[in-house]
Amino acid sequence: MAGNKTFTMIKPDAVEAGNIGAITKMIQEAGFGIVSMKLTKLSKERAGQFYAVHQERPFYNDLCNYMSSGPIVAMILEKDNAVEDFRKLIGATNPAEAAEGTIRKLFATSIEANAVHGSDSDENAEIEGNFFFSSLEKF
Repeated sequence: MAGNKTFTMIKPDAVEAGNIGAITKMIQEAGFGIVSMKLTKLSKERAGQFYAVHQERPFYNDLCNYMSSGPIVAMILEKDNAVEDFRKLIGATNPAEAAEGTIRKLFATSIEANAVHGSDSDENAEIEGNFFFSSLEKF
């Protein structure tokens, strides 16, 4: 059975472009509740911890540099079938391949600067949410 929570981040490019409001509006209009939300900035070390799964990949250092380049908005979202439905809402990693009307099609500028992160499984949604939010910050 699919879970009812997922994790997302609005990435530095979308924050810098002033898209926080438009993206959160799309999320809410798609039926997601925002359970927890914060504006924060990752250090390169914290970005490295978050993306440790990609440590051996050639893009790892660029990813950590990018994700620590400016503020991000971290959120835990709630909805039935949250992970799968959110992945549909954000679209393909490459915005050129993302479906019309998806967050990445509308707000991303490249594969790296693709506006948002979305958990790829219920398990990772919990891990990623716990990375950013303490039990006192989750509702």
